[in-house]
Amino acid sequence: MKIFTNDAIRGIFEQSIQSEGITELDMIERAANAVTYEIMTRWRSSKRIVVFAGPGDNGADALAVARMLFEQGYNPEVFLLNVRSSHLSKCCTENRDKIYELEGIQFTEVTGTFSAPELGRDDVVIDGLFGSGLRTPLRGGYTSLVQYINDSNAHVVSIDVPSGLFGEQNATVDRRNIVKANLTLTYNFKRLAFFFAENAQFIGNVKVLDLGLNQEIIDSTPTDYYLIDQENASRMVSERNPFSNKYDHGSILLVAGSYGMMGSAILAARAAMRSGAGLVTVHAPRQGYLPMQTAVPEALFEPDSDDYVTTRIEENHAYSVVAIGPGITTSPETLDALDTYLKRCKHPCLLDADALNCIYERQLLLRSIPKHSVITPHANEFDRLFGKHNSTEERFLKALNEARLYDITIVLKGHYTMTIRSNGKVYINTSGNSGMATAGSGDVLTGIIASFIGQGYKPDTAVVLAVYIHGLAGDIAAQEHGEYGVIASDIVNNLGRAIKLAKNNPIT
Repeated sequence: MKIFTNDAIRGIFEQSIQSEGITELDMIERAANAVTYEIMTRWRSSKRIVVFAGPGDNGADALAVARMLFEQGYNPEVFLLNVRSSHLSKCCTENRDKIYELEGIQFTEVTGTFSAPELGRDDVVIDGLFGSGLRTPLRGGYTSLVQYINDSNAHVVSIDVPSGLFGEQNATVDRRNIVKANLTLTYNFKRLAFFFAENAQFIGNVKVLDLGLNQEIIDSTPTDYYLIDQENASRMVSERNPFSNKYDHGSILLVAGSYGMMGSAILAARAAMRSGAGLVTVHAPRQGYLPMQTAVPEALFEPDSDDYVTTRIEENHAYSVVAIGPGITTSPETLDALDTYLKRCKHPCLLDADALNCIYERQLLLRSIPKHSVITPHANEFDRLFGKHNSTEERFLKALNEARLYDITIVLKGHYTMTIRSNGKVYINTSGNSGMATAGSGDVLTGIIASFIGQGYKPDTAVVLAVYIHGLAGDIAAQEHGEYGVIASDIVNNLGRAIKLAKNNPIT
């Protein structure tokens, strides 16, 4: 599923209107019908509803909604903010005129000093001030109104986008001047800004309203942003050849574990096996032999010369992929081993956890990461590598630059894990839940990514699919244990079910 910028969405709407042979006013009626239906399914006509409409087409939507609610027996209080008189959009003007034709509706067109109506927690506010039509941050009296709405504790419904919030980047916006919606009724597409953690307080629950835009136009409109759901995942999962053998499904070298941290290696190895890898070899300190062979007898064990930490990383066989990091520590010996390996390595590899922490200890190692490699940092690991960031959006923008600079793929882990490619393409994951914020969950993801790369999936596809399957396995685990009860091994144990479900096969 594509995610578009505001400008791209505007173009899709304009082309769809032209292709249908309708007017912009007709499309506003269609949008208002969809919004009105959602409001009527949630609140009875006795509910106090206060509508704030701005001077643009978002205001036109809000005025059309107010008119439709009134015609259905509701009694909305409607305020049109036209503080620069005669600067209404054409559609807003026409919908204002339709409001004036209604007898008995409570309508105020504000052209000067404005006394906002008293609002309380039992009221519903419909925010149609600016939506996605906003070009510059809110200022003047609009900021006071937004802050008044936010302080009222009323239930706020924003049409399209909460007023004051831009669809993409909001780093320069004063967040006091963004409407805090409880419900956002957006048109056809979620916006990129909806996936940044700091914006959750503004968008509330989101429902996408399908306005029947031209699908051919949507398909032909380019974008760099994609939302990954089960429909996408089902197309990625390939059928296994019934005549295949274990060598056809990849040979993985997993450098993981250390004294006291062999659990990381076990989780990653089990995840790789459970997600279909043919052969997994774990390189770990010698003391890890017994726990590894006991917990994952299916995996081969390659002992390091040291009992406690990894002191060498070598490829003694032809591996499909090499994954390094879970639980290896940042000991001087391990750091030297990683340094030597990366400077000699001529092919992409997968780096996670302590491999990234080792690189932080020697920043010049960033330049030694082989091109087309994959790194999988969570927020703290990312900030250690690339500097402190104050928001998810800042981190995302930095990741775009760093992925391009080093020609690598960055899996930026979070509630919406983002796979960021060096060509600027971004894949936002929709599976997963808060129960997965638990020790070892990242080690499991490393094993899944390595497994899919090893099985022959194209590396970019392997990463995106692995992230989705990881989250889906966590969702299945949460159904059984609840989000509080999920542990990393539960995710591993549900990987087979997740892959089966992703292929649209029912779980029996």
